Amino acid sequence: MTKHFLDEPPNFLERTPAYDPSTAYPSYLGTIDQERVDDFKGSLERYDHLGTPATSMGEVNVEDFRAEVVGDTDDTEAFKKAWKETCSSDTVVLVVPKDKTYNVKPIRFSGPCISDSITLKILGKIEASDNPADYASDPSHWLLFSNIQNFQVEGDQGTIDGKGEKWWENLCKINKAKPCTKAPTAVSFVQCDNLKLHGLRVYNAQKKHVSIEESVNVEAFRVIVTSPETSPDTEGIHVTSSENVHIIEPVIKTVEGDDCISIVDGSNNVKARGVTCGPGHGISVGILEEGKPKAPVSNVLVDHATLTGTNFGVRIKTRTGGSGNVDNIVFEHVKMNGVSNPITIDQNYCDQETPCKDQDSSVQIRNVIYKDITGTSATKTTTIFKCSKAFPCQGIMLKGINLS
Repeated sequence: MTKHFLDEPPNFLERTPAYDPSTAYPSYLGTIDQERVDDFKGSLERYDHLGTPATSMGEVNVEDFRAEVVGDTDDTEAFKKAWKETCSSDTVVLVVPKDKTYNVKPIRFSGPCISDSITLKILGKIEASDNPADYASDPSHWLLFSNIQNFQVEGDQGTIDGKGEKWWENLCKINKAKPCTKAPTAVSFVQCDNLKLHGLRVYNAQKKHVSIEESVNVEAFRVIVTSPETSPDTEGIHVTSSENVHIIEPVIKTVEGDDCISIVDGSNNVKARGVTCGPGHGISVGILEEGKPKAPVSNVLVDHATLTGTNFGVRIKTRTGGSGNVDNIVFEHVKMNGVSNPITIDQNYCDQETPCKDQDSSVQIRNVIYKDITGTSATKTTTIFKCSKAFPCQGIMLKGINLS
């Protein structure tokens, strides 16, 4: 019987000489709690029924709050009123209706809410304001969902468009005459525990497309992200300071934008499976900012991924001067198609406009596995390890690497 990619892979370290899984690789690399597996698979089965009519508790429709003034193209107030109605009552479903386009300025959807769980159904199109003046009070966010528990977003029938073109052309990476200013993340989920994202489709983000922050127990299923080659710094899915995050079957094409998936400071137990990535900058783990409290990145699994035409493949990167540790990272069953720099560890990562200070990294990278990574490389060198002299990489294992 064919094994489904969602099934936990066997602990191949148990069959590898000179490795003691009980000490070098904790139980994370074994089978995870069976109840968690059953619950996760059950959630995927429930996804097959998404889009069904709302429960008897009723639903709130954004259209019912839309301004009736002819020529008024700002729907922000309609969304604010619809959210207030949803969050302050027993209503469990908020609907953005089909065949409608809504123009929305920066907005925060805040909890906690009265209902134990809320579902947002995006059936129509949500478009961002492209006027930077509208973001003066919060230049870092467009759609911000915060402190909402048991929140589910269904987006496979609608779209979220960040309309980032004006932002991109005015960024210093594109136009050296422009200042290096912030651009907002299109969709942010902050302190949203037990979060489920299904089929979310986010295009043309001003900067990052989807950011998951300070959240526990997140399931992101078939998230689709697309932006054109003119878009700088438009990461696909960004995970920071979050735990128990499962990213399943995402399709991410950020071209020259940035990483398809980035898993950074303070993240633990993050799994990305069935990933389709490219073009873009590949899949990255690490960062660990200089001057910030130590926030380790640990227990990360990237399993069954296909990368096509990306600038990097699977990469661990940490900034010069950063501190902390990157520990228990597994990249396995990864197919590379014309990928530059397929396997990289870089402890002197610098992406700022001015040269970074010449200092060694104090980040410890250890217990990293690369297994069954195959395909073609667009660069002569397929594997680059730039490890810190002060804190050399430890426990790096490569098995079944076949790159040409």
